[in-house]
Amino acid sequence: MAFDSFRDFVSALDRAGELKKISQLAATELEITEIANREMKSPGGGKALLFEKPTVHGTVSPFPLAINTLGSWKRMAMSMGVDSVDDAAAELGSLMKAKPPTGFREALKLLSTALDLRHAKPKMVSDGPCKEVIHKFDAPGSLKEPWPGAPYPQSTLPSNPPTLLNLPIQQCWPLDGGRFITLPCVVTKDPDTGERNVGMYRIQIYDERTTGMHWQLQKVGARHGRRYYETGTRMPVSIFIGGDPVFAFCATAPLPDGLDEFLLAGYLRKKSIPLIKCETNDLEVPANADFVIEGYVDPTEPLREEGPFGDHTGYYTLPEPYPIFHVTAITHRKDAVYPATIVGIPPMEDFYIGSASVKLFLPIFKMNFPEIVDIALPAEGVFHNLVFVSIKKTYPMQAYKIMHGLWGMGQMMFTKYIVVVDDDVDVHNTSDVLFRLCANTDPQRDSIFTKGPADVLDHATSEMAIGSKLGIDATKKLPGEGFKRPWPPLIKMDEAIRKKVDGMFGR
Repeated sequence: MAFDSFRDFVSALDRAGELKKISQLAATELEITEIANREMKSPGGGKALLFEKPTVHGTVSPFPLAINTLGSWKRMAMSMGVDSVDDAAAELGSLMKAKPPTGFREALKLLSTALDLRHAKPKMVSDGPCKEVIHKFDAPGSLKEPWPGAPYPQSTLPSNPPTLLNLPIQQCWPLDGGRFITLPCVVTKDPDTGERNVGMYRIQIYDERTTGMHWQLQKVGARHGRRYYETGTRMPVSIFIGGDPVFAFCATAPLPDGLDEFLLAGYLRKKSIPLIKCETNDLEVPANADFVIEGYVDPTEPLREEGPFGDHTGYYTLPEPYPIFHVTAITHRKDAVYPATIVGIPPMEDFYIGSASVKLFLPIFKMNFPEIVDIALPAEGVFHNLVFVSIKKTYPMQAYKIMHGLWGMGQMMFTKYIVVVDDDVDVHNTSDVLFRLCANTDPQRDSIFTKGPADVLDHATSEMAIGSKLGIDATKKLPGEGFKRPWPPLIKMDEAIRKKVDGMFGR
């Protein structure tokens, strides 16, 4: 299902009983974080929250703020237009395994898949709701005539033109260096190939026209930036917020470098993304976005300290120098909703976003490693610090093959701990995994240390972006792995007795 605006998604959440509306004033300075943090830590992720009157320095913002909108399995599935994230993963998995048809039935099935894929490619449009209000910073603020089908008359527009100072941008935690946009989709292009990337890098507000651009060392946006720094030419950058909720998910998805995130978004929503050219640079953004912030990075100016920021690690990341983003225009819908999130000590909303990526891309992992049964990223591992993998083990040292293979795949390079278990273990049950870890391992024999890239946000490494990794083989040991004793069976009750007792007393 495709959503035409973030407001449409919020309305769908409301109809599904997945939304709490908060009508009283709530400050973007810390208060909204405290309310949202309590909700996110409720069983199952709680509900999405719509703050109808968020305040900025005591003044009510003209835009409502929505948070925790993707913070449960049900809401993640709703954002993709499916009953469950597993359904979307299964669909993508069947596509990855598609083979040339051998008969008429297979041809029809493959045609159906192709018809779905025809929506994946973005299409250019000349106008859209993201430009209902246009404010260029090098000229007096301008308001366009209502976009065809716009729901509100021009008279309902906020009296002040939009700037970074009157959007409901949060200061999330007490020691944060300022306000941060937390769900920005950052659009850049490779200056050599023209390939587009949509990434999610936090945006710290410095003043009404400048921000930090926190693209980390290993991110695609940073790679694009390095090419501009090498040539000394101004780099166009655009940030969009809102629109279809699947945009934010795709911006965080671990896609291979060079694969357009808008292709994945079009595939998931089964409808192509309408893209529109920005007002002050040549980048394209979704025409149905709620907010668009256009600008540039100047490679000739010095970097600026960015941070601190209360991060998904549960700790503050300390200030580091990053590029400055200069704003040249802000455009938005007249009925825009500002989507946000917070990160911190888990579990939080980002757990569901990251876990959905794992589920969706598990079929791709299985294409490379067919012995993999399942993968889980426990909330306590704050994304990639801790990974549990179950495999169908058939030969000695197979667990180590999986460890090395995963460390070599995209953002899995940041994983500090990988625990490999047998296929009868539910990797989403941390208690079950820890039981096998303690029961099935000899620490010296079944562990391996190695070195590699580390997350820039990891404060525990001795050097930034460089660290060590630990792999643990918690599978049943085979004779070829130096284990010479008989391996005992796991304790299980006789199935006939279990069923008899079920009948006597109920489950």
